[in-house]
Amino acid sequence: MNAISPDLTRALSSTGSEAAQALPSSLFGLPEQPAHERVLLAADPLSGLKAIIAVHSTARGPAFGGCRLWTYDSELAALNDALRLSQGMSLKNALADLPFGGGKAVIIKPVGDFDRAALFAAFGRAVQSLAGAYITAEDVGTTTADMRGMQAETSYVSGIPRDGAFGGDPSPKTAYGVFVSIDEGVRRVLGRSSLEGVRVAIQGLGAVGWHLAEYLHVAGAELLVADIDNAKLARAQAQFGARIVDVQQIIAADAEVLAPCALGAALNAHSVPQIRARLIAGAANNQLATAADGDALHARGISYLPDYLVNAGGIISVAREYRGEGSESAVMAEVGRIRERVAELLDRVATQGLTPARAADEWARSKLVKPA
Repeated sequence: MNAISPDLTRALSSTGSEAAQALPSSLFGLPEQPAHERVLLAADPLSGLKAIIAVHSTARGPAFGGCRLWTYDSELAALNDALRLSQGMSLKNALADLPFGGGKAVIIKPVGDFDRAALFAAFGRAVQSLAGAYITAEDVGTTTADMRGMQAETSYVSGIPRDGAFGGDPSPKTAYGVFVSIDEGVRRVLGRSSLEGVRVAIQGLGAVGWHLAEYLHVAGAELLVADIDNAKLARAQAQFGARIVDVQQIIAADAEVLAPCALGAALNAHSVPQIRARLIAGAANNQLATAADGDALHARGISYLPDYLVNAGGIISVAREYRGEGSESAVMAEVGRIRERVAELLDRVATQGLTPARAADEWARSKLVKPA
């Protein structure tokens, strides 16, 4: 569950970071990985729907993950996104100890004008056809209104404001999880007792990036920000005293912490050698283009906190909403426990001799079993 600036995503796409994500060599899953349990292609000519629902694993329970509406270069690029994102959801839900497996949906955005309500009604019918094997919620390009509109077609949807009950936009919860991860990382990696005066470079001021900036500013961090939206940058400068950095330069900014909150694959063979930060923790999904890029970060002495560990606040929120559990304070407390998992990961890295990315992957995969 992550909301980013569409304009920033398009701008960063021109740098070639998306090209680092090789197209899938199989329709059934990612290279050198077990096949996904199910990949559904759903089309509806009347609404223009072309959707891919990827169910990676239901070992822990029904697959749970958001729905992305985006413009892709090709149908294969959309499939690749769905496969990568759904696997990430399996790992995210497992590390968060949620009773759900991992899945994700992408809708290829129709060209030109389209009836949004009809599009999401058709998508809701596709979700319903899986009879509960997949539960959806908002993600990049989709909104709480879209999810609410789907309720007439399926009950397998979350991330909806509910009268007298917990629910709604999960982006503040995602941001809070990233914030506590940065705070713990700064203590453990940088040896600083607080975020006061720590320079944090935020790549992307979408819904999550903005909330993260608010948390960091209150904690005393110095912010460097990049986004294509000049009005948003002006607000950040006025509200947070942030320093504006060009979107092409934010990866290499003179900061102690880098928080990628936009594109996937932002950490790749081109960008990794440019990074000056010692700690990376952000909200974007699939930040590493390849596992080798995580190795390269580690070799340079840069501690990367995997995205599916730190950005789990959103799925925790919509999962508790879906199950009718919790309250605002209880869910925030649960999201806050991401800090403990960051500490445990860093302990595992120290004792196992693995990179953070590989240690987290091994840890998460060991939990892809039905909860006791």
